[in-house]
Amino acid sequence: MKTATLLAILFLAFIAVLQLLRLILQIPIIAGGVTIPVWASVFGCLVPGTIAYLLWRENRK
Repeated sequence: MKTATLLAILFLAFIAVLQLLRLILQIPIIAGGVTIPVWASVFGCLVPGTIAYLLWRENRK
């Protein structure tokens, strides 16, 4: 597995885990005076998690 691919997988998995923790712990985020809803973390977890999994699966071969 190439180093860049491994780093991308680890980075995306890290983002997915952080979003999952935000969802579980109900951590509020305010950016520029706008409150980001906690339910948005569902997408913030699923999208990078899925991409990380697909990259990992593609490079296993």
